[in-house]
Amino acid sequence: MYRIELQRRAQQDLRRLPPKIVRQLEGKVDSLAGTPRPHDSARVVSMPNVLRVDSGEYRILYEVDDSPELVVILRIRHRREAYR
Repeated sequence: MYRIELQRRAQQDLRRLPPKIVRQLEGKVDSLAGTPRPHDSARVVSMPNVLRVDSGEYRILYEVDDSPELVVILRIRHRREAYR
């Protein structure tokens, strides 16, 4: 199991969202602990070493560090704002 770490910006992103969306996103984030590179993940072209996974209208941007088995959640944004 990988350890999940949310950066401050990701925590701020979550605080701004409605509780229903937060529960949905938390389920997806928790699943990254078991499978940090799921089949629906993709690399972000504009940001090296960053992966993204979709959860409805939202994108979870994260990095995976295999040596300490760590997943760092960078941002959680709506799809129209995720890559700005």
